[in-house]
Amino acid sequence: MKNRYTPVYDYNQFTRSKKTIHQDPREVIILDGILILDDERLRDLMDIKVFVDTDDDIRLIRRIERDTKKRGRSLDSIIHQYLTTVKPMYHQFVEPTKRYADIIVPEGGENQVAIDLLTTKMRSILKSRGSEQIKQNFDSTI
Repeated sequence: MKNRYTPVYDYNQFTRSKKTIHQDPREVIILDGILILDDERLRDLMDIKVFVDTDDDIRLIRRIERDTKKRGRSLDSIIHQYLTTVKPMYHQFVEPTKRYADIIVPEGGENQVAIDLLTTKMRSILKSRGSEQIKQNFDSTI
């Protein structure tokens, strides 16, 4: 595996910046992204595909909190963007990708049963590959 550089998104400019982050190869990689399950080539590389399903209202509240505090946006601009772009595009493009998921997790990080199932499955995969050291490191981070 070659070393890779991952792009950094600039939320003020609504595009990728010229900055990158160095990423060394790893045995376990957790991918996160709203369209990560859309690309069949990526899906084929994944051992576990998870879709975290969250209610529209919760997503809007989180967006308002994040964008006002961290991105300095006005409430009006957030609501306008959400209603005209974010919500319709979510339902048209993101939500349909959950059909590719092995597991659909309602309530995200608050769903302890789903978290327990995922950690058990990850341990099993690591053990089957003979990755005992990685499994121990994984166990120590949970």
